[in-house]
Amino acid sequence: MENSNNNTLTWDEFMKVEMRVGTIIQAEEFKEVRNPAYKLVVDFGEELGLRKTSAQITKLYTTEELIGKQVIAVVNFPPKQIANIMSECLVMGAVEGKEVTLMSLDKPVKNGLRIG
Repeated sequence: MENSNNNTLTWDEFMKVEMRVGTIIQAEEFKEVRNPAYKLVVDFGEELGLRKTSAQITKLYTTEELIGKQVIAVVNFPPKQIANIMSECLVMGAVEGKEVTLMSLDKPVKNGLRIG
């Protein structure tokens, strides 16, 4: 099947996006932002350690159910200031309007493993 939108990537271009598996170890309401969001701390294992981020995932998830959840995140974006925290990764999810369903794995794996 041909790619109809002409956004074809090479393998090298795809591999520039460093997606890793991490486990959410902290989640709390992010009161300082306009749109409802959570502050998250994600453990990416020994090599990358802990990374902070925020995620607008309050419609489908509670803070309690996020703790211990393995997620996929992009870890090689430059840090970005969001209100009073520095976001250090981008947790990935499927977006439909204001609802975001997190990308996760069907079996537990080691934190820090690369997606590829």
